[in-house]
Amino acid sequence: MEIGFIKKLISIIVANEDEQVADISDDELVRRYVESRDESSFDEIVNRYSDRIYGFALRITRNTSDAEEVFQEVFLTLAKKLDTFRGESKFSSWLYRITANASYMYIRSQKKHENNISLENYSPYDEKGTLMGRIMYKDWSSRPDIIIFNKEAIIIIEDAINELPESYRTVLHLRDIEGLSNEEVSEVLEITIPAVKSRLHRARLFLRDKLSDYFQEWRK
Repeated sequence: MEIGFIKKLISIIVANEDEQVADISDDELVRRYVESRDESSFDEIVNRYSDRIYGFALRITRNTSDAEEVFQEVFLTLAKKLDTFRGESKFSSWLYRITANASYMYIRSQKKHENNISLENYSPYDEKGTLMGRIMYKDWSSRPDIIIFNKEAIIIIEDAINELPESYRTVLHLRDIEGLSNEEVSEVLEITIPAVKSRLHRARLFLRDKLSDYFQEWRK
């Protein structure tokens, strides 16, 4: 056989093996690791969720080194307690809940303080007392992506998100960035669905209000 053919055959075999691993469900990977301590199954779980878990921890802690500490703690906990997953919820929801708890515990242990902004009664009124009037007047929803996603804009958006109180920031991340449903967010954070909807709504209003001045400048 030609060496080139052998190399191609090996690459196909390896690719097929990788594809098979990727096709295995989360629940099956958990079962394999719990029953036989199959390291490849655990590695696949880490590969699937490492970026999302780090991103979620970073959104809560707002510090890269803190997020790394939480990330390590989450997967150490996972290796020890994966057998406690009962399949009563989606594995991803269960893992997000572990991450949220680990992040909150880390913040408390480091005695880091949350900002004092409260969104409980937040609603952007214009000078006439019209809800959302000020934001609608400065609407930037039609701005081209090249404007919204330039480097300066991304920094401003990130800073605005970081101004949100922790509880609102967490809901926003899970719902709008991770794409979880209201029901899944409710399960992860152990709050009611109406609370999820309320926090998400107020967080979006706050961000739109904070970003309006910046994007309004692009009209001039």
